[in-house]
Amino acid sequence: MKKESILVCGTGIAGLATALGLARAGFDAALLGPRSMQEAPSGDLYCPRVYAISGSSQAFLTRLGVWDMMDERRITRIDTMEVYGDASGAVTLHAWQAAEPALAWIVESSEMEKALQQALRVFGIPWHAQKFDRLEAGRVHTDEGAVLSADLLVGADGARSALRRAAGIAHHSRPYGDTGVVVHLAAQLPHQNIAVQWFTGDGILALLPMPDTSEGHQVSMVWSMPAAAAQALLDSPEAARRQRLEADLAAATGGRLGQLKVRSPMFGFPLFLEHSGMVAPGVALVGDAAHRVHPLAGQGLNLGLGDVQALLQVLAEKEAYRKAGDLRVLSRYRRARAEPVLAMRLATDGLHGLFAARSSPAVWARNLGMACVDRLPMAKRFLIGGAAGR
Repeated sequence: MKKESILVCGTGIAGLATALGLARAGFDAALLGPRSMQEAPSGDLYCPRVYAISGSSQAFLTRLGVWDMMDERRITRIDTMEVYGDASGAVTLHAWQAAEPALAWIVESSEMEKALQQALRVFGIPWHAQKFDRLEAGRVHTDEGAVLSADLLVGADGARSALRRAAGIAHHSRPYGDTGVVVHLAAQLPHQNIAVQWFTGDGILALLPMPDTSEGHQVSMVWSMPAAAAQALLDSPEAARRQRLEADLAAATGGRLGQLKVRSPMFGFPLFLEHSGMVAPGVALVGDAAHRVHPLAGQGLNLGLGDVQALLQVLAEKEAYRKAGDLRVLSRYRRARAEPVLAMRLATDGLHGLFAARSSPAVWARNLGMACVDRLPMAKRFLIGGAAGR
């Protein structure tokens, strides 16, 4: 019996994981999209983009056979998370409070991409290193004139998904007016596998534990701040930019990790809240092509890998007489993802809105709420389970 063919459009982490999972499940999978031309950093150099991988995502990557392919020396476990409000409120979460091995693992994007690409080569998955151009009569036309057909097209081509537009899938986007600024920092004090987050009143600052370097201790910073402030910072001359950020960090963190010094290039990315219809006849979306949430919970990639897992399960359990692109099959996938995606969207957007309110009653209420949660073991277990993707 001929295998059903599935073409994955997009070659980021979500796309690579989708193609690998499909091949392992017995589908005739292929990839469409450019190959990464950058080599993964080594030694004391680290990829600027890192992810907090939840327990559920870690288990999925293990099942795909790629977790153990990554260099464990470049992966950092998060045992504890400290969250501070903009007054006296604070919450501390420990993995042991919910019997979890870790709250999350910090992994470089390049490490995951490298391991996934190696696995794809082992499985001999075809890779069309071309760009999606248009969709006509269910067939994909590339920028180099190739015409590709498949029983199902999977859109994993990011927030500006060309396949999503071509398939006419509804999409809604709302900018936050904030920019996420990311950079790696040398820390004076050890992070002790603790992630720390501050709601600063006009932004959200997170310091994520990373491996030590020859310079000493290291953390990765993600600071979502008003777009104008971020642009002014990023447009400054390098020396002034470093000096200003280090001064702002000292004020915001209160010396929690001692002196913090910039040790990598600095980048910024605009923040959006987005959701879509997820599916159309013969087309399913995963990852950023399907939705984006505020990064304050660090769940964007985990949400995307959850999409991949759900799609693989729906395809594995479909009736033999239905094609993978049957809208009735794909609607099951959309229903399976509706609740977790909505819950994450409401949680992250709600928290952002709550801490954006500047009135005195709002400040008092949210910090009191944090103090109450910090005294409730059941509430902590619920939060930890959510972070782990359980």
